[in-house]
Formats: sequence, C-alpha cells, structure tokens
Amino acid sequence: MNYAAPPLEVHDWDVLMARAQTGDRASYRELLNAVLPWLRNIASARLRARDDAEDAVQDILLTLHAIRHTYDPSRPFKPWLMAVAKRRIADRLRVKMRRTARETFLAPEHETFAGEETNLTEQESEAKRLRAAVTQLPEAQRKAVTMLKLEEKSLTETSALTGISVTALKVSTHRALNNLRKLLEKP
Repeated sequence: MNYAAPPLEVHDWDVLMARAQTGDRASYRELLNAVLPWLRNIASARLRARDDAEDAVQDILLTLHAIRHTYDPSRPFKPWLMAVAKRRIADRLRVKMRRTARETFLAPEHETFAGEETNLTEQESEAKRLRAAVTQLPEAQRKAVTMLKLEEKSLTETSALTGISVTALKVSTHRALNNLRKLLEKP
C-alpha cells in the first residue's frame, strides 16, 4: 500500500526553514513544496486573474530565496513569510494600477476609417507628396536632390557618379529645394 505523507504542520515550516538556512537542500525543497499551495491561496484571494496570482507566487518565491538569510529561526516562519507575500502582492497590484491608469486599449472600431489607404499618417501622406513633387523636377535637379538629400551621398561621391561638377550640384540642389517648396505649397 502507498501511504501519502501527512501534510506538514505550520510549526514544521519553522524547522524546515532553519535547516534550509544551514544548507539542507532537501529541507528547503520540502519547505517550498509545503508553502506553495498556501501562497497560491493567498495570491488568488487578492489577485483575481489567475496569471497575475501565479506571477505573484513566483515573485514571492524568488524574494524568499533572495532574503532567506534574514529569517530569524527563533521566531515563527509563517508571519515572516506572510509579510513577504503581502509586500510582493502589493507591489504587483501597484504596478497593475499604474499600468491601467496609463494605458488605453484600442480596438479596430476606434480607427477613423476602415480602409487601409485612408488611415495614412500625416507623415506618410507628406512623404507621398514629396516623392510626387521630386518626380516633377528637371532631371539635373532630380538627380542632385535624390542623391544628395534622399540617399545622403556626399558631393564628391555624387560628382564622381554623375560627372557633374561639385559647384553645379550645389546650384542644382539649391534650385531643386526652391522648386520643391513651391510645389509643396500648392494644395
């Protein structure tokens, strides 16, 4: 016959934690297994979402592991653990409240128009207008502005690629920018 071990009493937690502090890994593992259901109950009572409760339990266990050396074996373990649990759960609630206050979740019905082409941002719309205006420039100006401003090539590099002198490129760029301003001012 298989007999299940009787559940640990809370006063056994004190003994297990004291042993764990001396390096007894088996006692530490047994303690963690014993407190886990209790921590889950506490977390789920305060945090309604199951994922949040489980995350809180993990936070508590990580904190317990990090500060286990601060436990005083002459005092009861359960109130010490409860204080740790309350702080971790309060931290999680605080973060959730802040996030909820800052975030607004948008659904597709919050879009202005359902069509993809009508939801262009202002920046995308301006970029389209600029590309269209560049195509209306004379060829020398279009080359100069495309290579120098849009492709960000240097004057000497552009001069070598096009065979146009640096001075002529400067003049073409200046004229192109003036023409673009005029073209973009039109509605």
